[in-house]
Amino acid sequence: MSAVYDCGRHDSRADGLAAAAGAVRSSRLVVLPTDTVYGIGADAFDAGAVQSLLRAKNRGPDLPVGVLVGSWSTVDGLVLGVPPQARALVEAFWPGDLSIVVPHAPSLNWDLGSTRGTVMLRMPLHPVALELLRDVGPMAVSSANVSGRPPASNVEEAREQLGDSVAVYLDGGPSGEPVPSSIVDLTGTEPLLLREGAVSREQVSEVLGVPIADPA
Repeated sequence: MSAVYDCGRHDSRADGLAAAAGAVRSSRLVVLPTDTVYGIGADAFDAGAVQSLLRAKNRGPDLPVGVLVGSWSTVDGLVLGVPPQARALVEAFWPGDLSIVVPHAPSLNWDLGSTRGTVMLRMPLHPVALELLRDVGPMAVSSANVSGRPPASNVEEAREQLGDSVAVYLDGGPSGEPVPSSIVDLTGTEPLLLREGAVSREQVSEVLGVPIADPA
């Protein structure tokens, strides 16, 4: 049976964050608010929990799951040398609506899907998400919806789609306009804009000082 916690109330928020942290540490799934849409999350280093996340979404490993972090410094432990371009984007847009794709450290023991040695990272601008991430560490997070259906912009939409596959739902109120994060791929010789969302191509180009190409 799932539990729902109203994070708009101080006492319920504290209880909800504690319950969510306990769920993550015991290989279960949680739904959390972010600054874009609601996300369904699991411990990034728990392969079984990540597989449960993919099953809940009815999604295969060919679409790997991104990772949310609670601080800039967390990235240093996940990436084998943070590229200068990645550092510049992190400083300009984190916490916020920009995801970066970078090579992950080969020593990491995780299975996020068919990542080919890369990982998509983001630090969300939402106090509930940040508090949970700073407690439990990096989380594998995808939009809180069944594949092929619209992403959830409130906890009721998430529950309607995901039901009891999720142990804890953190209700942070409506997410506002369901605009996805922008995604910049920094794994090649030049930065590529995989998705233009809340952060524009022009903003990314200005920070990096180079034109931003689309993938071929």
